[in-house]
Amino acid sequence: MKQTAMKRAGLLSRVKRIKGQVTAVERTLANEHEECADTLQLLAACRGAINSLMAEVLEGHIRDHIAKARPSPEVTEDLIEIVRAYLK
Repeated sequence: MKQTAMKRAGLLSRVKRIKGQVTAVERTLANEHEECADTLQLLAACRGAINSLMAEVLEGHIRDHIAKARPSPEVTEDLIEIVRAYLK
C-alpha cells in the first residue's frame, strides 16, 4: 500500500481513535449500570469510523492501482462513488 508519510500518519491516527471508541464500548459493557442506548451509540460511532477508514483505504487503492490500469478519470470517480455508497 503506497502512501505518503502524511497520509499514513492520518490513517494511523484514525485507527487510534477507533481503538479509543472500542475501549469505550468495552467499558460500557462492563458497567452493569450503563444504558443500552449509550452502548448502541458508541457501537454506531465505531461502525461509522471503521467504514470511513475502509473507504479511505479503498479509495487510495483504486487511485493507485486500478486507475493506473485504466487511465480514465471518469471510470475511477464512478468506482469510488459506488464504493463509498456501498460502505454507508
